[in-house]
Amino acid sequence: MRKKWYIIQTYSGLENSIKEALEAKINSFGVHHLFGKILVPEDIKLDRGSSPAERHIVLNNAQILVKPNQDVKKGDPIIEDPEIHAKNDGIIKEIKNYRIIFIETIDRKFTKTYYVPESAKVETGIRPGARIRQGMPLTKHGENFCELDGRIVFTEKMKRIVVERDNGDEDVYMVYPKTYDPKVIRKGARIKRGELISEKRTIVSKIDGRVDISEFPGRKELKMYKITKTRLYPGYIFIEMIMNDETWNIVKNTPNVVNFVSVGGQPIELKRKEIHALLKLVGLEEYEEKPSKIKVEVNFELNEIVRINTGPFEDFTGKITEINPERQEVKVVVSIFGRETPVVLKLSEIEKIV
Repeated sequence: MRKKWYIIQTYSGLENSIKEALEAKINSFGVHHLFGKILVPEDIKLDRGSSPAERHIVLNNAQILVKPNQDVKKGDPIIEDPEIHAKNDGIIKEIKNYRIIFIETIDRKFTKTYYVPESAKVETGIRPGARIRQGMPLTKHGENFCELDGRIVFTEKMKRIVVERDNGDEDVYMVYPKTYDPKVIRKGARIKRGELISEKRTIVSKIDGRVDISEFPGRKELKMYKITKTRLYPGYIFIEMIMNDETWNIVKNTPNVVNFVSVGGQPIELKRKEIHALLKLVGLEEYEEKPSKIKVEVNFELNEIVRINTGPFEDFTGKITEINPERQEVKVVVSIFGRETPVVLKLSEIEKIV
């Protein structure tokens, strides 16, 4: 007997949880042969016009676990910092709170990393995005100074662990506070070569989003642009099944299912034309699943004046002459030495002028 398509009426907002409950029941009853696909059609949009919802600075020793333009879900691992092992035998001489401050020049060609003790009290203005000039103090005690004009990329708290070797030399390790065991790695403890000092640190995505990766000297930058999903038919689920008393009861007795969409008490079977439109809508072709096409939402308009926020044209302003949502690119005309020059940029490389 051929499976047919029907519509289930549910409580709005519970469609996906009901779909999961149905799939669990079908699995537990062992009736896969009586059911096909269960669909909750959604409109998926990617917001590339505004600032990224999530941003991470990735230094050279970290591994990026995702690829450019990859779509990830909330909780998926995206970056991994490696384990740190002792290079030599020795005794832990010192464990202190430090702060890493990463600064780069405006053209992003040169960078400088500073490790300063928290006891020196980092200046209030030392925060990501702030401009800084050569000679400006990094700490209130005035012992640490910036050596280049540029911008602060990021700051983060670290632990500085000093191990004194048997020959009197020292090994210094900078680790993240939550990656080491203070019961094992403690002042005065003896440590052997190869012993674990810091566990690997995995960073997971905080949102459902699409990955954008940019490379700069000394680091990479990972941005996440938010993907939003809107149900096209709130309160309804589409199901492929062989209708009989057993399957009817499995569906009808699932919590939060209201009923089948029916006429005269009989569930309505979708017409072939309606099935074709439904499958096309959710990115399915001949029952073979394909990724749903994501609409790229662009918050920029033709002829809009925007500011370039990265690359060789950083801080230039120009007019948008072309927008390509699929490639996530725009063409912007900027004035260089009095001459209008078109440049092609990613959406993430421009910003609105407020």
